[in-house]
Amino acid sequence: MSSKARYATRHYTEIAAYLETMKGSHITAQDVCDHFRAEGRPISTTTVYRQLERLVEEGIVNKYIIDANTPACFEYSGAEHLHSEHTCYHCKCEKCGVLIHLHCDEMEELTRHLSKDHHFILDPRRTVFYGLCENCAAAGI
Repeated sequence: MSSKARYATRHYTEIAAYLETMKGSHITAQDVCDHFRAEGRPISTTTVYRQLERLVEEGIVNKYIIDANTPACFEYSGAEHLHSEHTCYHCKCEKCGVLIHLHCDEMEELTRHLSKDHHFILDPRRTVFYGLCENCAAAGI
């Protein structure tokens, strides 16, 4: 955060609280706008984006950009995430578009291998594996 102290605005607090209730889910800025509009408390899209970016800067929310055709999604990680060594990768189904969290010890081993043996640091926030989800694969799509 900059040397200028920031304070928590009402929108910042409301958006952070909403995202916390959705922990473990990927939420778009439009989802946030829709939620507050449905509650009769609309927040402008610009304000939502500004507050989401602030939450990302502060490490409370993770931002994922999956591809050029999908809107950025956000996931609440909370302040405890700042001290966590556990990372999350993603799998995206090329047919139905479902996004799956991938928490896997083997991925951590791959990350260490890439770093040690290939001098390459993998960024889990931008790493997406593409393929077919279980349902699409079973349906033969």
